[in-house]
Amino acid sequence: MPSSPLTVLFMPESAYGPTNQCIGIGKVLLERGHRVVFAAEASWQGKLSALGFEEDLVDLAPAADLAPGEPEPDAGQFWKDFIRETAPEFRKPTVEQLDTFMKPTWQALIDGSMFCEPQLRAIIARVKPDVVVEDNVLCFPALMTSPAPFVRIVSCNPLEMKGAGVAPTFSGLPAADQTQWAPFSAEYDRTHREIWESFNAWVMEQGAPALPDLEFIHTSSEANLYVYPLEADYTDDRPLDSTWHRMDSSVRETDAEYVVPTEIANRPDGSALVYLSLGSLGGADVDLMRRLIDVLGRTQHRFIVSMGPQHAELELAPNMTGAEFVPQTKVIPQVDLVITHGGNNTTTESLHFGKPMIILPLFWDQYDNAQRMDELGFGVRLATYEFTEAQMNDALDRLLSDAGLRARIAANGEAIRSRDGLRVGADVIERVAEAHAART
Repeated sequence: MPSSPLTVLFMPESAYGPTNQCIGIGKVLLERGHRVVFAAEASWQGKLSALGFEEDLVDLAPAADLAPGEPEPDAGQFWKDFIRETAPEFRKPTVEQLDTFMKPTWQALIDGSMFCEPQLRAIIARVKPDVVVEDNVLCFPALMTSPAPFVRIVSCNPLEMKGAGVAPTFSGLPAADQTQWAPFSAEYDRTHREIWESFNAWVMEQGAPALPDLEFIHTSSEANLYVYPLEADYTDDRPLDSTWHRMDSSVRETDAEYVVPTEIANRPDGSALVYLSLGSLGGADVDLMRRLIDVLGRTQHRFIVSMGPQHAELELAPNMTGAEFVPQTKVIPQVDLVITHGGNNTTTESLHFGKPMIILPLFWDQYDNAQRMDELGFGVRLATYEFTEAQMNDALDRLLSDAGLRARIAANGEAIRSRDGLRVGADVIERVAEAHAART
């Protein structure tokens, strides 16, 4: 541990997953006596300071003019709105999403980076961090050019670190069948080359190094962290260099306790307790949430539902309880199975607590997580919009009745928890800052 307190600046992506991941590590650093500042997106105002962090926030787009009495936007509202407007794209195969969803998403991210660049430079000048930590998929040149050392966190599926021995990022393609790998990569190149070239030119104009080919973010020469358990990792097929450090999991310790309501906890013989969450973004798809509630409402099982931002438009079945958001890290340990969109936080938290999964991917790395869990036998991947009631029931029955599988996943969870990923991440950040201080 450093001999004097550090100032650590976190810059997470605005979505709940990366921000919560940074909250987990940040809380450990805070408890060690360090100053922790979040340069998060402006809609997080007040939510991070309530946890003891300093806030020095950024806008990713011009602030909207609010009418008198109109409430401030929710945390992560920028991406909730964007995802809701583009949700029809999620029904397409991943290769078809490249042009109509992935490319516009990258452009929206680029626009945000360009808009907030002056703000970030001003924040760095005010905060004077000893180390800068970014959990994002996109370069922010101000972070790369600051006097402080730079640590990158990958809180998406680690196929983001590409290699010849693994399937293309965002494809959800099987490891055992490589026939579609090259066509997918070629289509990614075709659809993304132009915006990458333009962004790369702008990044260099800001004084940052050139980006690697078709990559939208640099790796750190100091240290890179990623969140994925050893038991599910790809390192045998795609080794990483010594700058990369695995955080097997990153389960924040700031969630409130959760008591399962009596009517849900007291379930009939043969029934299970299941957690359903499509995340803060997937939960915005009201039609999909309604269909899941309908199908699962006819099973014998009991459900805790994270209803998401459109919760007012949903009516839960009698065998369910839920709220807009529930304290996920306190709920998952109490359930028998998780139904998820395959976001990296929920996937790794389910593995951390030793729970099998049914995965219904929607976008980005969720297809990669769904495929990986299915291939390893830790879960079942279903077609999000085309699954039948029989397929859902079969997946529930298979995962809940396989005692050997459940014991193996539980043992994995015990091993993952023992490796204490939160403190691994905090240790790496401290070492980077300490080594930089020794050099200067």
